[in-house]
This record gives sequence, C-alpha cells and structure tokens, in this order.
Amino acid sequence: MLSSLVMMALGTFRFGISRASYQVFTRRAAWRWEQVDRIGRAPALQYLGPGADEVTLEGVIYPHFKGGLRQVEAMRAVAGLGQPMILVDGLGWVWQRWAIMAIEERKSVFLADGAPRKIEFSLELKAYGDDRAGGIGGLFG
Repeated sequence: MLSSLVMMALGTFRFGISRASYQVFTRRAAWRWEQVDRIGRAPALQYLGPGADEVTLEGVIYPHFKGGLRQVEAMRAVAGLGQPMILVDGLGWVWQRWAIMAIEERKSVFLADGAPRKIEFSLELKAYGDDRAGGIGGLFG
C-alpha cells in the first residue's frame, strides 16, 4: 500500500507519505584541509581527511490530513535524547549513525483555534562518524 511506504527512517522516526514527508533532500560533503604556514613562501595545505557529511530534509506536514500536530515535537524529543541514530533510506541503504543538529518549523494557514493546517520543517543531520579504531566506515560500510 502506497501510504505505508517509508521514504527514510532515522532511528524510530519515519518519513513518508502518511507522516512527515520531505520534499527536498540536501547532502553536503566536505574535506578537511589545514593551512600550514611556511617561512618565506606561501602557506601550504595539508589534507586531514574527510569531514562529517551533512543532510538537510525539508518538508511539509498537513496535520489534519495525516500524522497529527505533534510530528515536529516528536522530532525535537528524539533530538533531545542526545543519541546518534541509524539512518536508512527507502531503498534499504544503511547510512550509518547520524545526529540531529537542528530542527526548524514554520506554521501557517491557521484555524480559528490557532491550530495550523500547514507545518513546514527543516531537519539538519550530521554524520556521527565511525567509532572503530582505524575504521574506514564511510556511507554504507
């Protein structure tokens, strides 16, 4: 059934058509270079290795249609646990552990009692990193 499909799972939190659904997925990868000053010459750069990948999910929740008003509140509660969580996409790829760095929400189209009919959200995640000594864990390893 289409409504039960999961686009992505972060720990126990699910993103999909029947709950908080993201419309924009942004991934940022960076590599660390340190500037090393040299006497009489321009500074050189020394490669230190990969930086932590970052993912941003931006989406819209229509709480009266599916999922209810407390979905972003649930995201904040999960973030408050301070634990990295396994990220798995809808294709079954395991992205290892990620931490929630920030959550932004924007409510609009209000009913007479102040309940929003539209909630836009942005969830910023950062790769937790491999704890194994000498690990080369990467995205799927």
